[in-house]
Amino acid sequence: MPISRLPEPTGDQLLYERPAQAVEPFILPPVQGRVMNHEGYVPLGAYWQVLWKHRWMIFLVTFVLTGIVAFISYRMTSIYRATARIEIEPETPQLQSTNDPYQRADADDAFLQTQIQVLRSDSLAWQTIQQLGLAKHFGVIPPEKLTNQEIEREKAPLIAAFQKRLKVELVPKTRMLSVSFESPDPQLAAQIATTLVNAYLDHNFKQKYEAINRSGWMEQQLAELKGQVEKSQQEMVAYEQEHQIANTGDKQVVQEQMLADLSRDLAAAQSERIQKESAYRQTVSNRSEMATLVHDDLLQKLEERIAELKEQHTEALAQYGPNFPKVTRLQSQVSELQHQIEREQSRIIDRASSDFRTAANREKLAATAVASQKEELGRVNQLLVQHNILQREFESNQQLYQNLLQRLKDASISAGLRSTNIHLVDSALPPNLPIRPTRLLNIAVALWAGLFLGILAAFARDRLDSSIRTAEEAEALTVTPALAVIPLERKSWFAMRALPKKGRHWHLTRTLTEQPTSSLSEAFRALGTAVSVPSQPAKTLLITSAQNGEGKTVTALNLAQALAQRMSPVLIIDGDMRKGTVARALGIENDKGLSTVLSGDHDFSEAIQKHGPNLWVLPSGPVPRNPVELLASQAMKNLLEHLGANFRHVIIDSPPVLAVTDATILSSLADGVLLVAASGSTPRAGLVRARRILGNAGARILGVTMNKLNQRSHSYQSYGYSDFYNR
Repeated sequence: MPISRLPEPTGDQLLYERPAQAVEPFILPPVQGRVMNHEGYVPLGAYWQVLWKHRWMIFLVTFVLTGIVAFISYRMTSIYRATARIEIEPETPQLQSTNDPYQRADADDAFLQTQIQVLRSDSLAWQTIQQLGLAKHFGVIPPEKLTNQEIEREKAPLIAAFQKRLKVELVPKTRMLSVSFESPDPQLAAQIATTLVNAYLDHNFKQKYEAINRSGWMEQQLAELKGQVEKSQQEMVAYEQEHQIANTGDKQVVQEQMLADLSRDLAAAQSERIQKESAYRQTVSNRSEMATLVHDDLLQKLEERIAELKEQHTEALAQYGPNFPKVTRLQSQVSELQHQIEREQSRIIDRASSDFRTAANREKLAATAVASQKEELGRVNQLLVQHNILQREFESNQQLYQNLLQRLKDASISAGLRSTNIHLVDSALPPNLPIRPTRLLNIAVALWAGLFLGILAAFARDRLDSSIRTAEEAEALTVTPALAVIPLERKSWFAMRALPKKGRHWHLTRTLTEQPTSSLSEAFRALGTAVSVPSQPAKTLLITSAQNGEGKTVTALNLAQALAQRMSPVLIIDGDMRKGTVARALGIENDKGLSTVLSGDHDFSEAIQKHGPNLWVLPSGPVPRNPVELLASQAMKNLLEHLGANFRHVIIDSPPVLAVTDATILSSLADGVLLVAASGSTPRAGLVRARRILGNAGARILGVTMNKLNQRSHSYQSYGYSDFYNR
């Protein structure tokens, strides 16, 4: 391929040799989880970054929830509560009698709870509804049907609606009841509460008056009960005389006590018999251990003595022989002691047998006595069954008679009372302020709830986001250094969307010339310094990314311009022959380019275009039918070798690694590869996959560049280049 018309480097534009050593494929270790920091914990600043990043979402959730609650609160109807108070004294005529002069607390509490239920009763509610004509206020019956028949038919729903708005409570530590009613009309609420309390007072007075008038009926019932008491007493006395029963209660108690005593004796006899039987059987079956079992001192001494004689006999027999007099004497002593031991054992066995028989006889006698006593107790109980029935009937009639007599006395005492024990303390007054809705409280609660939900949603969204956030995370995932961090400047990255389509591509190429002191320009200059380290330069540098939209073309263009500003000849090649984004970004012709050079249609000198001082561009050219074959051809390899000899830097903009195989092929031909990742959009799995593909292809990955990093959301106030070779 002729290259005679290539631009010649002049002056101090020295050329670098491509390293001859082969690059071994790199196997990327698995990386899991989000990077925290070197100590392995999340600093507090990271939480603040999450909140600041999603601040608009938090504000929106808080604003919407607060607005909805405020709208609903101000649309709700104001409800007023009017309260009347009554005092309930102890009911002296009923709770205090001639036989019970002291009031009981449990009866008092029950009385108060009863009065609360009376105030909530259906009868008082219906009486109040009818008296005030409240059917039209509850919305149960349509206004056109407010006739007496319709109101009577809808009695149950009206009472339920009334009781739903009624509240009766006992004031703590007092005997006062508060009767409250809720209504949108404060005047009506006060009128209903007062009317209900007055109806209750009338009901209580009528109840006391009717109780006093029942005295005549009580006297008639008392006379009938008196005749029943006398009749039942006569029947019980006749039965006692017929069966000669006297002191039945004591007699039954004595029989039961005797049965209990005999039962205890039987249990003791059974226990003793079992014990004696066990001792007897152990004595018979263990004659050799009899002395230990029965603790017999004589038998123990005899056994100890015969053991000594046997020992002496054994020694003498071994020393003198069987016919020696001492041996013969010891033998006779052993025999005599043996007979004594057997007699003593027989005596012990006879004694144990005698004890066992005695215990067994005692058990039989006790069992016979218990059985006899049970029969006697059964006979007495059977005889007393009818007597007990007659006695209970007499006692029941007598109790009823005494209770009714006592009540008649109490009613006679209360007949002179004309005052009630229930007093009206406060009538209900129309309230000035509603009890609900509490608009300010609702808005405050909604504000805090919205803030909490917004923060919760922010952290949930942050956890669900699988994209790369920081340069440190990209370094950990790719196991390569971050050569530069390109900040997100909305004026630089997003302002071009407001421009016409034909002028958008010029905006990105004017960053270093029109804004030379901006942080974005400084970041690209730092990237140029990082990739041109003199110790191990990368003359042919491939710029690629994992997927589309990560800013690799912008990075390649600005990096080439930053390197060209150093008075070095720089060539940028558009290796994406499918889209040709470099030509569109720079606004140059794309009828000739890399595709026509590799296919032999044009010479390199015809396709190359100069764009500014020290910067040349080789566009992608027309879209070929076989871009992969052209990139993998020997012509592409020869072209890069010749370009490396004539340019200080050759920048190749390639397609994404995961989209097509073009970047993988070019990575094996370039001196180095620069991975581009976009903060907030590049997925972690995609970056790891791209790094693994390039490593397995034998590419020399110099590092990673983090694009579109929001400095306000991360701790990058200033960022220079990294000396990745010394890391």
